[in-house]
Amino acid sequence: MGRTAPLLSPPSLAELLAAGPVALFLDFDGTLVAIAPRPDAIHVPEGLGRRIERLADRLAGRLALVSGRALDDLGSHLGAVCVARAGSHGADRRWSDDSVLGGAPRGLEGGTIAEVETYARSHGLNFETKTHGCALHYRTRPEAGQYAESFMRAVASREGLAVKAGKCVVELVQPGADKGGAVRAFMAQTPFAGARAVFLGDDVTDEDGFVACAELGGFGILVGDQRETHANFRLSDVDAVHNWLEL
Repeated sequence: MGRTAPLLSPPSLAELLAAGPVALFLDFDGTLVAIAPRPDAIHVPEGLGRRIERLADRLAGRLALVSGRALDDLGSHLGAVCVARAGSHGADRRWSDDSVLGGAPRGLEGGTIAEVETYARSHGLNFETKTHGCALHYRTRPEAGQYAESFMRAVASREGLAVKAGKCVVELVQPGADKGGAVRAFMAQTPFAGARAVFLGDDVTDEDGFVACAELGGFGILVGDQRETHANFRLSDVDAVHNWLEL
């Protein structure tokens, strides 16, 4: 069970760094950029990628972006940002030089992707294919969310896959693809090892990252409205995140 009591703001980043090395893990949508009706409709502040790189330099490379988006999709919005990053809910893990951390993740079978795309088309939902999964977005049809999730869980059960449900989105991924796994993988390697792990995220898919950081002696920071969570602190919105990160 997570915490339900109101969460306080976290100590400043400067205070944390004064106490010792810090490793930051940053979600993208809803954390660094505001959520949009469609994944391709987000507004990315000009120069955000370069500012993230400067922050990573300040942390001696101990910063990773951890997103539900595929890494090529993330790059299409941020540019060729030279920091560690994990896409597809942490399944695809890369260092700043684009070398792979761990084994290359597997994608979904073509028949499974086609089945989900057909469902999306017939139910008026937004279909998104990813390098290592696929998703149904129902922000424009919230009443369809329950049925979309039931459909995806049925497909996952039949095909031996996993489901990730977030804010008006439900995705199919390979088992073991979660943000906590990405945190643990990076934290086992230099330069992350030995630092205090801190994860910032807004969605339920970020809870795995919060838990992993807590297990490693760090903590999570929830972004957005108060809810039951494994995070220890909270920031109100994307602007508050940028201020806290000193971006």
